[in-house]
Amino acid sequence: MKRIPFQFTFFVCVVCQLFIPYLGSAQEKTNSIDAFHYTFQKKAIGSQGAVSSAHPLASIVGLSILKKGGNAFDAAIATQLALAVVYPVAGNIGGGGFLVGYTDKKKAITIDYREKAPSAASKNMYLDSLGNPLLNLSQNGHLASGVPGSVAGFFATHKYGKLSFKEIIQPAIDLAANGFAITASQAESFNEDRKEFLQYNTVIPVFVKTQPWKEGDTLIQKDLAATLIRIRDQGMKGFYEGETAELISSEMKRGNGLITKEDLKAYKAIEREPIQFDYKGHTIIGMPMPSSGGLLMKQMLKMIEDRHIEKLGFQTSASVQLMVEVERRAYADRAEFMGDQDYVKVPVQTLGSDAYLKLRMQDFITGKATPSTQIKPGNINPESEETTHLSVADQYGNAVSVTTTLNGGYGSKTVVGGGGFLLNNEMDDFTVKPGVPNMYGALGKEANAIAPGKRMLSSMSPTIVLKHNKPYLVVGTPGGTTIPTSVFQTIVNIIDFHQSPKDAVNNPKFHHQWLPDQVMIEHDFSKNIANALEEMGYKVQNRGEIGRTELIQMGWTHKKIKKIEAIGDYRGDDDAEAY
Repeated sequence: MKRIPFQFTFFVCVVCQLFIPYLGSAQEKTNSIDAFHYTFQKKAIGSQGAVSSAHPLASIVGLSILKKGGNAFDAAIATQLALAVVYPVAGNIGGGGFLVGYTDKKKAITIDYREKAPSAASKNMYLDSLGNPLLNLSQNGHLASGVPGSVAGFFATHKYGKLSFKEIIQPAIDLAANGFAITASQAESFNEDRKEFLQYNTVIPVFVKTQPWKEGDTLIQKDLAATLIRIRDQGMKGFYEGETAELISSEMKRGNGLITKEDLKAYKAIEREPIQFDYKGHTIIGMPMPSSGGLLMKQMLKMIEDRHIEKLGFQTSASVQLMVEVERRAYADRAEFMGDQDYVKVPVQTLGSDAYLKLRMQDFITGKATPSTQIKPGNINPESEETTHLSVADQYGNAVSVTTTLNGGYGSKTVVGGGGFLLNNEMDDFTVKPGVPNMYGALGKEANAIAPGKRMLSSMSPTIVLKHNKPYLVVGTPGGTTIPTSVFQTIVNIIDFHQSPKDAVNNPKFHHQWLPDQVMIEHDFSKNIANALEEMGYKVQNRGEIGRTELIQMGWTHKKIKKIEAIGDYRGDDDAEAY
């Protein structure tokens, strides 16, 4: 584990006490969480509960809620709120997300709190007079933001919890009001994005300061604390109406954005029917549209199910080729057919059917690449990288998998003046123009065209796996279009290749998304296998790290949980906590 030394803690604390008045109840103050001295823990084992998330402080907050008597749903909310404070690159209240849950009553649930296009949005809003795409407008600044859904998602989740919302939100308020010590990677990130923060904001945000940020510096967010307090005291109205809504509306007017107070007041989170299917004796529970993740997971797993991948071996040329080809076919279907099912007819049943998926694999040739120019979307009858994921499990048998996002790093780079929180740039996840890739290289067509009130297609893939009708795996990752393939590989690593949770998360990942027609590999991927793929006709592209998977594995003895193992991905500041 890496310890973070902070030499000026005493001085900072004195300054905080003198000049930053505590904004919450003294009785509720979270003194047990030291925001200035913490470690990265990549593996944790317990039997009562566990949390894995993108930042140690957020995982610690989530675990503290479990220890306080809360369940996995309470802890998931608290962890998300803490991430909005300590992990602003993706944690948020100005973005949206998806939740896949499994309750101690054996009920599978999904909650959709994806952002929506403002009411004034239009199909061609990012095209110039000649029809050319204006991707800077869809990716940066005020016009790139959809109506945020995260706060509505917290309250939709809360009905499955046990503790009061005030108890759940208070740790995040404390962290925002009193500050925390930033990590080395956060300091680097703030410094790299300084120019964009100045360019796309009408009020200079707290992420900008005169001298460069360094590891151990304290980040205090008074405006964000005040916003969180309004949510604590007024509920959803504390965000979607009143002062916060006025701040968002005013920010939009200053920056020529589209979100109005009426858009905010009209936003609702939606419970949807989960995608559930069997894979080799396990039940996979995934997110339905407008997330493509659940359906892609079904397509990819079902296309390999009868091909005995376990006999091919882990990351051999044969097993990787098989997985690449099913990824390619699934993503071709994503581009053609998938979108917000409230607005377009998505042929979900057909795309996930055994008959259809067998047809999709008819042209698969072992040892030979099938160019994407030959792989079209299937014939059927009509019918983000800066995201963050958290996984939570408790002693009662509740399991929660949440992926939430601003889309790009720091979203639109725009902070709501006086509100202290970043807004998303999710409008880029729509099809700006058919045939024009978004910031992750993903193509889309009419099914994902912009329309007022519509939710943009997503790759987020929060997933829960049941074994013998009990929660077994809780998994998810950030990574834009690489999310479904990373979750796919993690599940296969455990179920088919019998890997440990740690190895399943940390082993090298690869990715193919139909177009661009290339296999993306991590730096530690086998060079021999990469060469073998190239000999088959694949174009192999080395790239940086793929995703940051958060995984929890649960072991049961009859009706009692025997072991809960949580893993934080080595690829970032991710942290696992358990007790």
